Amino acid sequence: MAFINFVVNGTLMRGLSLNQNLLDVTAEFVSDARTAPKYRLWSIRDEYPAMIRDENNGAKIDVEIWKLSAEALVTILQNEPPGLVVGKIELEDGKSMLGVLGETFIVVGQKEITEWNGWRNYLRM
Repeated sequence: MAFINFVVNGTLMRGLSLNQNLLDVTAEFVSDARTAPKYRLWSIRDEYPAMIRDENNGAKIDVEIWKLSAEALVTILQNEPPGLVVGKIELEDGKSMLGVLGETFIVVGQKEITEWNGWRNYLRM
């Protein structure tokens, strides 16, 4: 069976509200990481974040890398809110991996939280 390293940046992270979705599909935590300084982050109704690539005004965002099967990835994506999609995320070490990104329409009118450099940091404020 093939496994994929998958980047998450919000409620799927360890100890947060939807982390059980990863555990239910036997995903394995690999490591904490940071993105390249090319992303911005918004709070969507203070329920979950949306991360969007911005080459010119981005920052490094705290993320987690999880290992899971392709079948598990499909299950995870089916449970994600509308407007969250899979895309390539560039990490600060230069590697690119698949991960959760937001479509631009869901951040309209929402609070930008890029300055906190991550969902977990924003929740602590």
